[in-house]
Amino acid sequence: MTEGNFVDYVKIYVASGNGGKGSVHLHREKYITKGGPDGGDGGRGGHVILRGNPNLWTLFHLKFKKHVRAGHGAHGSKSRSTGADGEDMYIDVPLGTVVRDTETNNILFEITDEGEERIIAQGGKGGLGNWHFKSSTNQTPRYAQPGLPLEEKHVTLELKVLADVGLVGFPNAGKSTLLSVITSAKPKIADYEFTTLKPNLGIVEYRDFQTFVMADIPGIIEGAAEGKGLGHYFLRHIERNSVLLFLIPADADDIKKQYDILLDELRRYNPEMLDKERLIAISKSDMLDDELKAELKEELDNELPIPYLFISSVAQQGIQPLKDALWKMLND
Repeated sequence: MTEGNFVDYVKIYVASGNGGKGSVHLHREKYITKGGPDGGDGGRGGHVILRGNPNLWTLFHLKFKKHVRAGHGAHGSKSRSTGADGEDMYIDVPLGTVVRDTETNNILFEITDEGEERIIAQGGKGGLGNWHFKSSTNQTPRYAQPGLPLEEKHVTLELKVLADVGLVGFPNAGKSTLLSVITSAKPKIADYEFTTLKPNLGIVEYRDFQTFVMADIPGIIEGAAEGKGLGHYFLRHIERNSVLLFLIPADADDIKKQYDILLDELRRYNPEMLDKERLIAISKSDMLDDELKAELKEELDNELPIPYLFISSVAQQGIQPLKDALWKMLND
């Protein structure tokens, strides 16, 4: 999937259908000139329904479909015939889609399960026909209920990527390179910051044909939690990951400081992210000789509060131990 086709944020207008009118009808046939009221009820207006579809990965199919309208309910008719219900409109969305009211920005609900259906705009109820209103004192009512009006709203759909492992790091830390080596994904790779602007997903093949999903999240910068850069767009994709893999290059000025900044951005965006399992991978470690690596290891043993590994995506060093560590964290 090309980067331009990964759409994770759309605004759409939805409108349900009007309820059908109840019928005002008096029964008439041969030899029955003054039959009682027999006007039928109006049909229900169609709903607009969101449905979870595990085969979708993005909201691209909604990029050019900004208006969704359900069908109107049909009016009631004679012989107590109820009008047909309006056609429901289904909108398939990927799992992990958050639905917000565009005007208030309040979260309405989230779609997380396969086949889960949630009504986003309720169809109007059909009106009652005049036969409901007959009584001993009013045997020929000449009125019926109108159908209830449609419901319309503007909603924002946001996708939070569902993955087992999320790659977290500063721009140009080597996240896309690692994903391209450890999975079959083909993310864009270049030697400048913010090469990745959309999340990339890849399936990691482990031992005995077992797999897990890894997500390459665009680089985080200091201040991302306040929305600096495209912080909020990037950070929301990390919320769904079970394990966070912090990728910090071996040539960083201060590895512990970089980890603290990244962790602080996650904490300020959503403190619940700190409850996730975490692992640090020191990337580009093929640039270190044995002596430098030993010095750095001694320093990091005292500084880093969580486990860490030395890896090199280009030289294919430490890749299998990394897979083993991630698999153990996901399944313990």
